[in-house]
Amino acid sequence: MSLLEMKVPSPGESISEVEIATWLVADGDYVEKDQAIAEVDSDKATLELPAEESGIITLKAAEGDVVKVGQVVCLIDTSAARPAGTPAAAPAATPTPEAPAAPVAAPAATPAPNPDPVKPASYAAGAASPAAAKIIKENNINPALVKASGKDGRITKQDVVAAMSAGFSTEAAQGWGGTREQSREKMSMLRRKIAERLVAVKNETAMLTTFNEVDMKPIMDVRAKYKDAFAKHHEVNLGFMSFFTKAVTEALKLYPAVNAQIDGNEMIFHDYADIGIAVSSPKGLMVPVVRNAEQMSLAEIEREIKRLAIKARDGKMTPEDMSGGTFTITNGGVFGSMLSTPIINPPQSAILGMHNVVERPVAINGKVEIRPIMYVALSYDHRIIDGKESVGFLVKVKEMLENPERMIFGSKDPMQILLGL
Repeated sequence: MSLLEMKVPSPGESISEVEIATWLVADGDYVEKDQAIAEVDSDKATLELPAEESGIITLKAAEGDVVKVGQVVCLIDTSAARPAGTPAAAPAATPTPEAPAAPVAAPAATPAPNPDPVKPASYAAGAASPAAAKIIKENNINPALVKASGKDGRITKQDVVAAMSAGFSTEAAQGWGGTREQSREKMSMLRRKIAERLVAVKNETAMLTTFNEVDMKPIMDVRAKYKDAFAKHHEVNLGFMSFFTKAVTEALKLYPAVNAQIDGNEMIFHDYADIGIAVSSPKGLMVPVVRNAEQMSLAEIEREIKRLAIKARDGKMTPEDMSGGTFTITNGGVFGSMLSTPIINPPQSAILGMHNVVERPVAINGKVEIRPIMYVALSYDHRIIDGKESVGFLVKVKEMLENPERMIFGSKDPMQILLGL
């Protein structure tokens, strides 16, 4: 017998322990090399643990256990023979489409009965893998509405993620069960860390929020006029987030304290803008970072946001993707939020909250008009950012969004540049 000890790799700098969130295999299963066998939670992200070799696995830690980096969590018997059923099952999945053409005796009759007996015959039909079951439970999804693609009809994690991305009808929610039962779940390491950080922000910073409103008509007009040409030329859609990111980077140039942070008795100023973009994922809200956003075009920002959002959706976000931001943008408007006071993402000093766009009556040149208005909120640490800077920053963001041409020419009006003012 040749046993391979699988140890917990380091998910990133400064992380010394992780939590076994979910075993994706059972004790005694035969695993393939590079197959994902577990999901582990650190205080920054959730990562998959791949098998280092093929063989029979023996688990040495239970779900929910907190283990040190470098600790042995399972053994793989690399000398174990592949189970008899495994080779038969693997080829069967590939030639299935050719099966109707291969039999000569009954080309039409063979494929028809095949699908029916296979599903009832397998105990796994309709059953969810541990990772899929966890997401189903967390999001209150009816598993009957998830299309299974796993072996023997098993629902995989990717099946659930794909179903969530496609959207559900109102029948998808499990709904109330009509009972008075209670359930208790342990908070993940990631959720516990988020809770600690949020409480620390409230307790350790002089957080204040200032508000303003933005007339979104100019941006919406630009999108309506150029969105098709933009999508065709850049192969990515033109959304609001790229305009907001660009406006934020221009405003940060004028108000560097909003882009700074406190370190002990010192203030750290950044000559770059790494913008955190809050995105929703099956694991909860994550904040990946768009690096050097101040140097990017709208198309480059949209492509980077899309890449990071897909990683978050697929559960492939790494600690490196979410570390080092200097400022954060969060969009509660996609969920219908009208107004909120976002909490600062430490160690940053400010965060911009976007909200939903609603048609409201406003005064334009002395007349009442109906315009698409968005309320925006800037939460900031008053220890490092004064009221004048915070209000000035938010006003500058508003001005550039209501005058999109200023994003091309910076904070100045194009006519000012023409006149050399």
